[in-house]
Amino acid sequence: MEEKLWKTAIKLRDSVEASEYKHIVLGLIFLKYAGDKFEQQQNKLISEGKEKYIDIPEFYSKDNIFFLPENTRWSYIIDNAKQDNITTILDTAFADIEKKNKSLRGALPSNYYTRLDLEKKKLTSLLDVINSIDTTDDTEQDIIGRVYEYFLGQFAIKEGKGKGEFYTPKSVVSLIAEIIEPYDGTIYDPCCGSGGMFVQSLKFIKSHQGNTKNVSVYGQENVSTTRKLALMNLAIRGISADLGKKAADTFFDDQHIDKRFDYIMANPPFNISDWREENELITDYRWNGYDVPPTSNANYAWILHILSKLSENGIGGIILANGSLNTSDTKEYNIRKTLIENNLIEAILVLPAKLFYSTNIPVTLWILNKNKKQRSIVKNNKIINFRDRKNEILFMDLRNFGSIYNKKFVELTQGDRDKIVNIIHTWQTEDYSSKYKDIPELCYSASIEEIREKEYKLAPSAYIEFKNNNEDEMDFDKEMTKLSQELSELLKEEVDSTNKLIKIMEDLNYEIQL
Repeated sequence: MEEKLWKTAIKLRDSVEASEYKHIVLGLIFLKYAGDKFEQQQNKLISEGKEKYIDIPEFYSKDNIFFLPENTRWSYIIDNAKQDNITTILDTAFADIEKKNKSLRGALPSNYYTRLDLEKKKLTSLLDVINSIDTTDDTEQDIIGRVYEYFLGQFAIKEGKGKGEFYTPKSVVSLIAEIIEPYDGTIYDPCCGSGGMFVQSLKFIKSHQGNTKNVSVYGQENVSTTRKLALMNLAIRGISADLGKKAADTFFDDQHIDKRFDYIMANPPFNISDWREENELITDYRWNGYDVPPTSNANYAWILHILSKLSENGIGGIILANGSLNTSDTKEYNIRKTLIENNLIEAILVLPAKLFYSTNIPVTLWILNKNKKQRSIVKNNKIINFRDRKNEILFMDLRNFGSIYNKKFVELTQGDRDKIVNIIHTWQTEDYSSKYKDIPELCYSASIEEIREKEYKLAPSAYIEFKNNNEDEMDFDKEMTKLSQELSELLKEEVDSTNKLIKIMEDLNYEIQL
């Protein structure tokens, strides 16, 4: 079903840029979802003898279902799919849904369909395929959410480097959620993209028999169209979130300036330069006690922003480029030193290559913790006893983890994540003395004295033991197999492209001699 949808959707590429057609497709998926839920609720009211209430919005909103005027319902859209004015019908539907549902204000596509002058035949074909999705069949599988997630991933892959930042691969988000365990309290993402951090957090809670009603979700996104993706993504899954009043720059217009959060999950843009002018934000409260982050790179500005937003016992996971671990920039070095001396860094995990669709930059997961002291907490009705870790940081090298999929990307399997999380949680808790052990080429618990001796470097390779004393030594057969697979794929793509070009030239009555 997912592949069929994708093949139908990419036919729009002839006339629409990829950056636009993702909003077209995902908007239609949202319409299908909202229409199915509305009809379900309507039929339920009729079956309960409440037919006189079927046009009263409150009888839908009470069950977290959007009320849809007749001209916005999916059945109406499909009945009119072959009309010449179908694009106008769609644009009107989105506008009218927003008028009737305050929670969707500013979330839905606005005049996409008419403005882009879409070819009616291709749009009708796409509507027919989306109509085949049965969202009422097996609700536990979250069919419409899965399709939405699949499309987000595909768009991120197709848009390539420098784009697709709106999407963090699911396995990476799942790893962060499984490490920080956001069972209850407030969750925040300062650069939330399409909302994947929130979706996986709530999935984690459900999978561990927690109560999602105990969690409040907050976020912010700078790009207006990406913020719309997030709002639709969350609405599809029935997740209520506060993404601020508008799309805005987190550093210059914090939409949650007075709030502090129990859990923060973030994948900010890597190595952003010129994120502020030299004379801007110099006395900002977020740098209090630290050097002002340099204008040349925003990585440490993101770290300090996140720390400033954590509650007294807050914990956060942030993805950053590996360069931030050992940067020699004076200001960044001083910030890193202060962070370490203030016992705010819990763990540093170097992740496998090729996890991200939008970049090949090596990345690291930083776990930040405002309270590494000995204490006991209750999570999911269980008492967890944390030991005092004030003068330690756990380092992990995960470059050998993960499985290849789609022939060129890597994902962390559930087995991978289970092993990683078990090591971290054992190291954190009272099981440490009896169960945790440093493992060569995988993990090492470093004391603050060791870190001082290493001049506050945070690269795991500076602490973890490598058996051959050569962390760069490669498995020749493994690497050659991987390269041969990639070369085969590139050659196949070249042949396909050549054949398409020949066909185009033949259609134009030109002959190509090979």
